[in-house]
Amino acid sequence: MYTMYAIFVETLQMMKSIKQVASIILIQLFLLSSVLAQTKLTLGKQVFELHNVTGSIIKFQGKNVLKIERDLNALPFDVNRLEATVDEKHYAKLVGLDDFENGTIEIKMYSQIQDPSPFAGAAGFIGLYYRIAANDSAFESIYLRPKVGRASNQIFRNHAVQYFSYPHAKFETLRKNYPPGSYEGSAPVALNEWITMRIEVNGESAEMFVNNMKYSSFIVDKMLGKVKKGGVGLYVDIATIGYFKDLKVIKRAYKAPVKKEEKQDGI
Repeated sequence: MYTMYAIFVETLQMMKSIKQVASIILIQLFLLSSVLAQTKLTLGKQVFELHNVTGSIIKFQGKNVLKIERDLNALPFDVNRLEATVDEKHYAKLVGLDDFENGTIEIKMYSQIQDPSPFAGAAGFIGLYYRIAANDSAFESIYLRPKVGRASNQIFRNHAVQYFSYPHAKFETLRKNYPPGSYEGSAPVALNEWITMRIEVNGESAEMFVNNMKYSSFIVDKMLGKVKKGGVGLYVDIATIGYFKDLKVIKRAYKAPVKKEEKQDGI
């Protein structure tokens, strides 16, 4: 009789333990689903999926904007390994667009440097990714370093705009292997102010306009990526707080370029 009673008590205790474990698992699954749900943010009619960035929709200067910062826990940064740990997969991807090849991408963006800054060389890195492969294995990018856009030193200004192609042609590789200025340039931009960036993509070339200027500030004569179509995303890098609004994407068919200028020898 005692044995039967002991078995009954042990069974009850076991069932209680199983219920407790099940409850813990359910709570963990709920928390996990909440975290996963937070990786997508909606601004107006657009949904953005966060890749190695933290983000939120906030009211900034009277408007709803997408605020993002690089997530250093998800994707660590090493000041001694810049080439390997910057210009990586840290961006907010526009959901529902995976076939951008040629056309226009326009965004209004505002760049601040974190205080305190985790990187002494922070320049407010902010811009666009495009032709993003579905598995994040490759993409093209043009971004700005607003801190040097109006520097008093021309050499610094010449680094205000950067093109790169992930993963094989990031900024240091381009500086080492191509003539100076091939994939960098200047633009009259600055920190702590709204910048309108527009990129016209056509075949192997891309042209960047800022602040609705009639003429472009920067031209990529030959992009280096092998992926010819894909997604579009909003980019920030180390020590940058980025605010974004009014993203516009217009797809167009490829248009054969018209040769307008000839090289002038001796100039």
